[in-house]
Amino acid sequence: METNIGAFLRTRRDRITPDQVGLPVGGTRRRLPGLRREEVALLAGVSPDYYVRLEQGRTAGVSDQVLCAVARALSLSDVETEHLRNLVRPADATSSHALRSAAATDEPLARLLDAMGDVPVLLVDTRMDILAANAAAEAVFEVSGMTQPPNSARQLFLTPDARTRYGNWQAAAAEIVAHLQLLAGRWPDDARLTSLIGELAIRSNEFRRLWARGDVREKRIGVVHLNHHVAGPLEFDYQVLTVPARPDRSLLVYLPRPGTVTADALQMLLSWVAEAQRGHPTAH
Repeated sequence: METNIGAFLRTRRDRITPDQVGLPVGGTRRRLPGLRREEVALLAGVSPDYYVRLEQGRTAGVSDQVLCAVARALSLSDVETEHLRNLVRPADATSSHALRSAAATDEPLARLLDAMGDVPVLLVDTRMDILAANAAAEAVFEVSGMTQPPNSARQLFLTPDARTRYGNWQAAAAEIVAHLQLLAGRWPDDARLTSLIGELAIRSNEFRRLWARGDVREKRIGVVHLNHHVAGPLEFDYQVLTVPARPDRSLLVYLPRPGTVTADALQMLLSWVAEAQRGHPTAH
């Protein structure tokens, strides 16, 4: 059975052609796209047998120097290089479990969300579970109506109306799978994360297809397009903020551009929410 390391390295080999890295193509017909194992070994300055052992997951004694050489040979990005290191040297299970089971509470972070007022903010964990949402995020994403416990990846792939709720569902799906790949390497002992990935792979053909591509990206900044059933099309710039005291927590902040239809629509939604909370819902 192919190891996680082998699957990742194979997908990275497949995307590079010999001419892209200055290797002669030769006259023989190539049965498969991308680089052969021996070509990666040549570029990395290691023996073919050594590289084959690496793809087989036999990583005992592999140095940082070799990993960096392989990363250069395969033109890996910084995030992909980190992912390779995580696969070769999984984080200590005991220490990472202790981190997530520590006595630290999410209540101060939830209060921070509420204090951020009119800006939609979600608090998420390493499994992309939504742990808290402020009023603006609830108005936009309707977290309370999601399957409990709410999870961004499960919502995207397993909810029937997800394709209509996202203006560019394919791009959002590819992004979230690439981020899950990174999380799986970063938190290898997280049984619930492993279970989530398994559930999505079983229940979603599209998830399986995207996962097999092996793409790895960190979700930090971007643009999200939504189709809200009341407010219509919405467009937010988003940014992911880390919580230094809780590496297993992140804040997803969604910013409407000033003076746009989205900014006006968000204010309308918030006014409706405020009136509903006062017990006087607006007629419409």
